[in-house]
Amino acid sequence: MSKFSEIINKTAPVLVDFYAEWCGPCQVMTPVLKEVKDELKDKVSIFKINVDNNSQLARQYHVRGVPTFMIFKEGKQLWRQSGIIEKNELINIINKFS
Repeated sequence: MSKFSEIINKTAPVLVDFYAEWCGPCQVMTPVLKEVKDELKDKVSIFKINVDNNSQLARQYHVRGVPTFMIFKEGKQLWRQSGIIEKNELINIINKFS
């Protein structure tokens, strides 16, 4: 848990993907997140959190469905959305917080 607080305390935006292995939409988002990272490079950090392996963290952030995406910056949650998101929409959202 303390490691998670270190992760989200960066000055650049941190996109956290709460996902599950068995989740179809989560699988759809995996290549999208790779494309976002390839395009934005150091402007964003992306971390995937498996809700089955990190249920306490998922409960703490009230994750009810997967995938759920959150953007943190300097430890503060700035944005949150569940479900599939198109690459360009996600890039625009991240750029708003850069």
